[in-house]
This record gives sequence, structure tokens and C-alpha cells, in this order.
Amino acid sequence: MNIDVILGLQWGDEGKGKIVDYLADRYDVVARFQGGPNAGHTLVFDGKKHVLHTIPSGVFRSNLINLVGNGVVIDPITFEKELNGLDKADVDYDHRLFIAEKAHLILPSHRLLDAANEAAKGKSKIGSTLRGIGPTYMDRTGRNGLRIGDINRVDFKERYQKLKQKHLSILTSLPKVDFDLDGEEQKWFASLERLRKIPQVSSEYYVNRLLKNGKRILAEGAQGSMLDVDFGTYPYVTSSNTVTAGVCIGLGVSPDKIGEVIGITKAYCTRVGGGPFPSELHDDVGELLRKEGHEFGATTGRPRRCGWIDLPQLKYTIMLNGVTQLVLTKIDVLNIFKELNVGVSYQIDGKETEEVPFEIPNDLKMNYKTYKGWEQSLVEVKTFDALPNNARLYVDALEKELGVPITMVSTGPDRVELLTRPSVY
Repeated sequence: MNIDVILGLQWGDEGKGKIVDYLADRYDVVARFQGGPNAGHTLVFDGKKHVLHTIPSGVFRSNLINLVGNGVVIDPITFEKELNGLDKADVDYDHRLFIAEKAHLILPSHRLLDAANEAAKGKSKIGSTLRGIGPTYMDRTGRNGLRIGDINRVDFKERYQKLKQKHLSILTSLPKVDFDLDGEEQKWFASLERLRKIPQVSSEYYVNRLLKNGKRILAEGAQGSMLDVDFGTYPYVTSSNTVTAGVCIGLGVSPDKIGEVIGITKAYCTRVGGGPFPSELHDDVGELLRKEGHEFGATTGRPRRCGWIDLPQLKYTIMLNGVTQLVLTKIDVLNIFKELNVGVSYQIDGKETEEVPFEIPNDLKMNYKTYKGWEQSLVEVKTFDALPNNARLYVDALEKELGVPITMVSTGPDRVELLTRPSVY
């Protein structure tokens, strides 16, 4: 058996959680392979909204195993809050939720470092979620980090204090920020008791054993491909590899174990925080997209920057990820528009190109192609073929340009508001 992968192709917030939840019944295991509590995967069903930050989106399916892989960084406080939310929703996750023992821990001092580093950058800040993700990954690569398996060591507190003192030393050269380290530390150690009750596994052996036994695994990515630390809009990126290659490192599997790669893209484009955004709209249309799409971060609550869909950017991430099928989300947000623009190329130094440059200039010009809108609700549309003609033309045009089949189209936030191609699902 192979691992199928689901990931975002833009700057995150593409609607991955809903699609993972929908597809989950076709799998035995859902596994997160990177990122941390800076992710916010929103699911809506039975009239209720659920937001997950670290726990895989398959947890709401009662027959599924859910694994937090070694590539994920974990804040015990946030993790405990998520568990409390599952308890409140009467979700039974006992014997279904596992954590990789090699996953790294986010300390309170990591969060303090994150805030202080961002304050030091002033106008050059990258828009960090201030969850301590970056400093934690830095300690991981610097070989200083603490891992989930360490919480069982008799000398864990000594190891904790050593790392904390390193952070405090660094903080002496950074601006002071408002952060109750002692208070957060008390909550952090209290939350460890809950974390210790979640079974730990060696994810590399665990996952490969599942594959050998014929189990179907869906790897769930966080953030989006344009935030990949190597291939995204550096330095305005996250601190992990958000592309398909990250599955191998984040779960402990070889490249030949990768099967289907399901890429998620909105019918338009959004971004949270700083960094280049070629198709961004700074006018009333952009504000209307934000309003209609309820574009506010699930983790931070920050308003998202909005723009038209960017095909060169999507072709880039499709190439990087080896995408085999596409899911188009939030097409219903475009219901009210008379005309829709699609970014087809960039204009750089007087030359037209479809390649994402090494560094995207702030004054980059985007060339657009215009399509007619459908100007009607999609609430009553229950099949792909029943889409309004102009909506169908829009989807078909994107599919032709991108060269990958669009197998699903999301027409609303609820898990049932999803159109599928009968030949595929």
C-alpha cells in the first residue's frame, strides 16, 4: 500500500480540513506530517464548527487511527485545549490518537522568543503567528530540542531548564515583550500530564508496519506549499517543508511509498501576514472577497489578504508536489461576481513569464484573463454536472490550464457541500 497525500497549493487556508474529513472514510489512518499549532483546520458538520490545530482532521471519524507525526511540533497547552474540545464534542479518541515520540515540544520560552524576534524586526516582520514554531524548529535543527519521548525521562526537568536558560540568554539581546513566562510555564507543566496519557509510537516503524499490513494512510499537510521553507516566498514562509517531500521526513517513509497527491486550491487566493502576493486586490473587490469568504484566520483571527487565483503560482506548486488531482474550494464565494479574473502570467522587467521568480518584486504586474460569473447561489447544486454553465466553464478552464483533473469542487463550508466527479469518487 502507498500513502496518499493531501496538501494546500497556495499560502494556506485552502480548506484542507474539510476535504480530509470527507475523504477519511476511505482510509484507515490520517497522519499529520509537519507544522504545529499555527495551522487551523476548520470542519463544519451537523451545524457545528470545529477547529483543529495539531490533531489530524480524521479524528471525527470514529473508526480511524490518527497520528501526529515526528515532523510536527507540539505545544502541550494547545494540545490539551484541543483534547478538551473533543471531549466537549463527545469524540472518543482513546486508542485512536497517537503521537510520534520524536515530535518536538514547543516550550513557553519558544513562544516568548518568537514574539521578541518579531518585535525586533519592526516593519520587516514576516507575520509570524507567535506560536513558537520557528524557534522550535531552530532548536530541532540546532540539536538542542526536547522531544515527546523526553517527557518520560527522569531528568526531563533538568533538560527543560537547560534549554530555557539558553533561550533567556538569547532574549537579553532582544526587545522586551509582554509575556507571563512563569504563568505560561505553570500551565505548560500541568498540560504535560494530559499529554503523557496519549500513546507514543516510533512513527517510522509504526507507519511502515501499517503499510505492510495493507492499511490505507492519508497524510495531512498544514499551511500551504507557498509557505514551504525551501520553495515558498522566503523569508515569508513557515519553518517546515509543507510540500509532498515533507511526508517522507515527517512520518519516516521512503519516497516510493507516496501514492495519490491531492492538491487543494481556493477558487481565488488568500494570504495571512506579510510577504509577496502577486494577485492581491487592494480595492473594494478584495474587501468583498474577504467579506463573502469570511476570510479571517482560524488560528489568529487576522483578516486575510485576498486576490484572484494565480495560475503560474499553482503550476509551480503542482510541479513541486507531483499533484495527481485537484480540489477546488470556496467556489461559492464567487457567486456574486459578474466577472472573474484569472492570473495567467507575470510581467517582470518588460518580459512575460509563467515562472515564479527567485524573489517576487513588490511591483510585479500580473496579466489576467477574464471569465463571466454565474451570479447565482449554488445551494441547490448537488452534482458536478448541475453547476451553472459559467461556473462549469470556469472550472473546466482552470483544469485545462493546470493540466490536472479537478475531482472535487466545494460549494460551501459543510462537509455535505461538495461536488465530486462520479468517475473518480
